Amino acid sequence: MVTTNAEFFGELLRHFRESALLSQEALARQIPCDRSLVARVETGTRVPQDTFAKKCDEVLGTGGALMRLWGLVDWYPQVEHPDWFHRWVDMEAKAVTMYTYEAMVVPGLLQTPDYVRALLSERAGGEVLDNRVRARLSRQPRYLAEDGPMLVALLDESCLRRAVGSRTVMRDQCAHLIGLGRLPNIRIHVVPYARFDLERPNQSMTLVTLPDGERWIYSESLSRGYFNNDPEAFADASRLYDVLRSDTLSARESAALIGNLMEGYGDDEPAAAQRGDLDQEQLQRQRRRTVPRIRPGVHLRRPRP
Repeated sequence: MVTTNAEFFGELLRHFRESALLSQEALARQIPCDRSLVARVETGTRVPQDTFAKKCDEVLGTGGALMRLWGLVDWYPQVEHPDWFHRWVDMEAKAVTMYTYEAMVVPGLLQTPDYVRALLSERAGGEVLDNRVRARLSRQPRYLAEDGPMLVALLDESCLRRAVGSRTVMRDQCAHLIGLGRLPNIRIHVVPYARFDLERPNQSMTLVTLPDGERWIYSESLSRGYFNNDPEAFADASRLYDVLRSDTLSARESAALIGNLMEGYGDDEPAAAQRGDLDQEQLQRQRRRTVPRIRPGVHLRRPRP
C-alpha cells in the first residue's frame, strides 16, 4: 500500500521503467547513476533531485510526467526543527540572497541525503535521526530549484577533506557540489587551507538579505543560533566576505579542485588494496631473504692413524 509521497513517486517511476522493459541497472546506466539510487527512489526511501526526475522522463519517454509530479509533491511533510532553530528556518524560507562561509562541514543546503545521515548519526539514531535528516533536507528544494534565491558558498578546503561517512559518501557529495555549481543561482568557491595570505572569518557565518531589505548575520553553536542585524557589524562582515571571495579560487577553479578530490575518494580504495598486496609481497621477500638456508649435512670420515 502506497502511504507517502516518496512511495507514490517511486511506484510511478517503477511503472514507467517496467513499461519501457528496462531493469533498474539499465535505467541507471542511462541516467547515469548507481542502481541502488534507482532502487531506493522506487521504494520511497530516497528523495530524488529534480535533475533525476527530468532525466528519467527523457529516458523513459514519459512526456514530462515525473518532473511535473516532482514539482507538485511536498517531499518533507511534518518535519520538526529545534525550537531555537525555527527563526533561522523562517529566514531561509524568505531570503533573497544567502552568502555563507563554512569552516568545517559542507553547508546543510548543499548536503546529500547520505552525507546528512552520516553527519547527524554521530549524535543521534533511530527515529530521532530520521526526523533530523528529514528536517534538514526539507530546507533545500527552494535553493536547488533553477529559479531559487542566490546562494554563494565559500567552503574551507577542510569541509571537503573531513571524512564523513565513507569514501562513497564523500565522492557523491563532491559530485553533488559540482552539479549544484552549474545552477544559475548557486556559486561554490573553495578556500584552500594552504593559502596563508587569505583573511578568513573566525567561524562559520551566513549573511542573509530578506525581501524587505533587512540584513542579518547568522552563526550557530551546537545548542543555539546567534543573530545580529547591526548595520556596522553586517558591513564589516560583508567586506571580509567580499575580499575573501575575490582572493580565493574562482567557481571554475573550485569545481576542478572538487573534481580532483572526488576522483581521489574513488581511486584511493583500490590503490590502498594494491599497496597492501605489494607490502605483503615485499614482506614475504624479506622473510625469504632472512631465513637461513639449511644445507644438507655432509659427514666426512676422519683418516685413521
